[in-house]
Amino acid sequence: MSSFSLQNLFKFALFSVVFISMATLAIASFQFRVGGEGGWTKPTGNEPETYNEWASRNRFHVGDSLYFRYSNDSVLVVNHTSYTNCSVSNPILKFKDGDTVFEFDRYGFFYFISGERGHCKAGQKLIIRVMVHPAMSSPQPAQSPMEDGGSNDDGDGWDSIWGPPPRNSTIKQAVASYFMTALGGMLVIMYLLM
Repeated sequence: MSSFSLQNLFKFALFSVVFISMATLAIASFQFRVGGEGGWTKPTGNEPETYNEWASRNRFHVGDSLYFRYSNDSVLVVNHTSYTNCSVSNPILKFKDGDTVFEFDRYGFFYFISGERGHCKAGQKLIIRVMVHPAMSSPQPAQSPMEDGGSNDDGDGWDSIWGPPPRNSTIKQAVASYFMTALGGMLVIMYLLM
């Protein structure tokens, strides 16, 4: 095999690894369906778990998203004080289309409540702690729940500001991404040494 064709083969392999690595990073995010099949609804008391118990079983990263499905309701993104007091008067964001996808663009805490009177006090509220995604660089931090005068337990299912150890949602994709990046790096080093 000539040097020229071996070099072209190596360049093709390097391009393939870089492309696959970038594609792996692009699909490393995950969309979580809030409320499962039932969607974002006012709790009746017969649910197997609260929204925050569900959130504590999952691990959220920058780039992941929440899917809210609802009717005759809304989703408000609020600060910690509005979350604690179930105040709907000054939301950061308001969604009322019945089919909302909210993507996490930074790490930290996010607070969601229903915009319908009485729903939040009945338990239709959610705290999400977004972890720093290993593939992201320099995301903006969110306000800590303690900066707002919060306590370690508001009776919302979180025993501390960190919550219980969550189940992981995106670790397999992140590991694959790291592997492909390392493999690509090794190929670049081999190419430079040729």
